[in-house]
Amino acid sequence: MLKPGMFISDRYEIIDSVGSGGMADVYKAKDERLNRFVAIKVLKPEYSSDKSFVNKFRGEAQSVAGLSHPNIVNVYDVGDDGGLHYIVMELVEGITLKRFIERKGKLEVKEAVGITIQIAQGMEAAHDNHIIHRDIKPQNIIISRDGKVKVTDFGIAKASNSNTITSNAMGSVHYLSPEQARGGYSDEKSDIYSLGVTLYEMLSGKVPFAGDNNVSVAMLHIQGEAMPLRELEENIPLSVDRIVQKCMQKRPERRYHSASDLIVDLKRALANPDGDFVQIPAFVANDSPTINISEDLGKIKSSAYYSDKYHNPRNNKVVDDDDEELDTVDSKMEKIISVLSIVAIVILALVIIFVVIRFVLPSRDKQPDNNNNIVTEAPTPEPTEEPSPTPEPDPGVETYKFPSVIGHKLDDAIAAIKAVNPTAHINPKEDYSSEYEVGYVIRQYPLGDTDYPVDSEAVLYVSIGAEPITIPYVYGNTWEQAEQKLKEYELKPVREDMFSGEIPAGSVIATDPPKESIVKAGDTIKVYVSKGPEIVQAAVPSLIGKTTAEAKTLLTEAGLVLGEVSEDTSETYAKGQITYQDTTAGELVDKGTKINVTVSIGPEAIDTGSPGTELPGSGNYRYMGSLTIDTNPFDYVGDGEAEIILEMEQNGYGTEVYNEMTSISDFPLTISIEGESTSIGVVRMYVDGEIFRDEAGDPFVWIVEFTAVEE
Repeated sequence: MLKPGMFISDRYEIIDSVGSGGMADVYKAKDERLNRFVAIKVLKPEYSSDKSFVNKFRGEAQSVAGLSHPNIVNVYDVGDDGGLHYIVMELVEGITLKRFIERKGKLEVKEAVGITIQIAQGMEAAHDNHIIHRDIKPQNIIISRDGKVKVTDFGIAKASNSNTITSNAMGSVHYLSPEQARGGYSDEKSDIYSLGVTLYEMLSGKVPFAGDNNVSVAMLHIQGEAMPLRELEENIPLSVDRIVQKCMQKRPERRYHSASDLIVDLKRALANPDGDFVQIPAFVANDSPTINISEDLGKIKSSAYYSDKYHNPRNNKVVDDDDEELDTVDSKMEKIISVLSIVAIVILALVIIFVVIRFVLPSRDKQPDNNNNIVTEAPTPEPTEEPSPTPEPDPGVETYKFPSVIGHKLDDAIAAIKAVNPTAHINPKEDYSSEYEVGYVIRQYPLGDTDYPVDSEAVLYVSIGAEPITIPYVYGNTWEQAEQKLKEYELKPVREDMFSGEIPAGSVIATDPPKESIVKAGDTIKVYVSKGPEIVQAAVPSLIGKTTAEAKTLLTEAGLVLGEVSEDTSETYAKGQITYQDTTAGELVDKGTKINVTVSIGPEAIDTGSPGTELPGSGNYRYMGSLTIDTNPFDYVGDGEAEIILEMEQNGYGTEVYNEMTSISDFPLTISIEGESTSIGVVRMYVDGEIFRDEAGDPFVWIVEFTAVEE
């Protein structure tokens, strides 16, 4: 058992243990060279010295290393470190389909069919590379956190162009095809059978065959008939029930010829669930003979592999969930098979004896009877020519060499087949393809250079162009997530940023074309990504002389807000008119900024003394104020001289009250100012023509109070 912190091959740092299978332990690790997390499957020490186990372990990596498909777990590396044999794989954080079914009991029809399509797409990629999984089951299917379905654990996969014969029953018994249970020939159709069982379990919540032991289950796969899904669940559509039945046919030739055919029907089932379009062939083509290997029929368990990943809901890791290990066939089954073998041998011997006596041994002359009847025999004439050769026995099914026509126009392909077999039965079917032009053959059954029965139907799949794609829902995703998802659909995402007050910055606002639009592979999709809310500025309107109601209207139209309203006396403005605003008219501020104002309450009352008493003087007054500026602008603009201008705003009017060349020594600066009334004045400073601001960018402001002085 490896511990966190240990390194394999000075490259992979063990992070944590995530599970254990029959032959290997699985760890989460970090690839220090590529800076990514991976899953490492390490062969257990007790098997490392067994060459057959090591070869099988490495064979898993070799069988899938060449595959690269979104629905297959990628294999990155394989190696050994001091006798430690390991495989480095893609780390998929998620849950096994088995655990998913256990949690939900059974799945909705659309959900189950959608998962099956993704599994079949992974199988299709493997079969196209002549690789048969041979252990398709829910434990070997992982549903990642983003909903992607991935096929994993090619532990007993084998190249289909080699002798794909199971001398032992491989895989978990509840999902075995009949030919695997018999220990016979298995091919791509064996995976289709197992996928049919998996779909059956998704829809019903249970496997089609169950028994007291694994031998009885295996025999049910060979001889039994599963209860139709529509008898278990009335809401299951006819098309889906028929698809499962076709996948689970006992004879391989009656199943789907390929995963591609299965995908076509699954998609049609989504669009037309009650359609009766699934055709189960009645004829039997001799293209998948069963080869019995009697000495291994009782060893189903010996080649069983494990499923080493499932989801642990506490830590979101993929861990082992292989509860389908096979039991050895019991001795009773072995005795039955032995007896059947002896009976078969005896029958065969009797047939041979009969043929020898009937056809081989020469006929004897009849002996004369007791009545002394004389039987005369005519002399045998001399042969005048060579005797005719003995007719050869019927060789069986007549076959012909089926040509390879992929990439040819349909008419040319049919002509090429007819040239070899004029009576060939050809069934053209349409399918989408982004590789071949419309009207060209993209796939064929059987494969090229195959000996095929002359009376069997051949299927040519003809391109109708690229498959329409529904743009996936990426709204609210990050740009990186949306880009990856669109590329998985073979689309070309292009980013365009825009402002949004509702969608957080960095998240997708919309796409062009919009979500769920129909496009084709290779199309460009414009992805609009939020830059956050747009900061818009507005010019402050002049509010001097306006009433508060008028000011509020002007501010609202500009996108601003009326702030605090204070009151003060005014000799210039009538009562109720605004005499002061804290932000100068014409200044740009952010929308939503509050503007504070001062409203006139009329002129200040003059105390005339007691009635009948006259005040001395002429009765004329001046309004005087004093201002001391102790903030030195040269602390901000540097040493030297600068033109200092002081501008006062009082009662809505601006007045220049100081304009001199000054230096740092002139501060603090004290000046006397004559105003228009006793209302306060607001003074701002300009240094060499630029308004004097603080570090936050706000203008410095000084307040001057005025007093009435009699002249």
